[in-house]
Amino acid sequence: MKRILVPTDFSKHAEYALRVAAQIAKKNNSEICLLHMLEMPHQASDAVSAGSAIPQIMYFKDMAIDKLDELMDSDFLDGINVSEIIQFEKAFDGIMEISKKNDVNLIVMGSHGASGYEEMFIGSNAEKVVRTSDVPVLVIKNESGDFKADKIVFASDFSEEIKKPFAKLVEFATVFNSHLDLVMINTPNSFKSTAVAEKIMSDFLEDSNFKNYSTHIYNDVNVEKGILNYSSSVDADLIGMCTHGRTGFSHFFNGSISEDLVNHTVRPVITFKI
Repeated sequence: MKRILVPTDFSKHAEYALRVAAQIAKKNNSEICLLHMLEMPHQASDAVSAGSAIPQIMYFKDMAIDKLDELMDSDFLDGINVSEIIQFEKAFDGIMEISKKNDVNLIVMGSHGASGYEEMFIGSNAEKVVRTSDVPVLVIKNESGDFKADKIVFASDFSEEIKKPFAKLVEFATVFNSHLDLVMINTPNSFKSTAVAEKIMSDFLEDSNFKNYSTHIYNDVNVEKGILNYSSSVDADLIGMCTHGRTGFSHFFNGSISEDLVNHTVRPVITFKI
């Protein structure tokens, strides 16, 4: 976890994420890459070629630099190697590009979630990053004075395709000396007997050297509610999920449990792309 990317729009939720990233960086001697995207309206983009919008763009860029410099002086970043980047691009596209260009190992984002039509048709930037990022994404919803990952709930169907992202979760859990609560959610539409569920989980873990875990089976009306309710019952510090990275109509009709959790839970969520 050498390099952590923290996108910021200077909101309080972005600051919550930066504070958590700072705690992780200090624990792992990591660098932080602080990113602010300057999104230009279409009219301004068209005007750039004519030169008429350049003074206004430079004004907003200077303001962003001042705000980033102010953030860089925060006490909670003392002793951490922090670099700052300002880029003219849509937030989601810029986050993906900078992540790849800088060999980022973890993205930490703040999110207030989305609801209604925004959730269905637009979604938050955090939701879109969760869907497509090749590196783990940690989404922070609320202020956390002392970020903990002592107990991580990882919900899954424990199929073969989960083994690769699970290995990344184990790396994260090892860093934080976390206990993993591995849980299979049983629903009316996808019910498995206890014996079958236990066999699936046992086979999945057969080749794993990680030992700090326990396995659980939890019944609920659907997977999302099951994860939320189980996490609440054990007072989890963090929820771990895998995402398929669905896009377009496939995403619209099938949905994404990971994205729904990002929107609806108050607990931090870390996602790993399958």
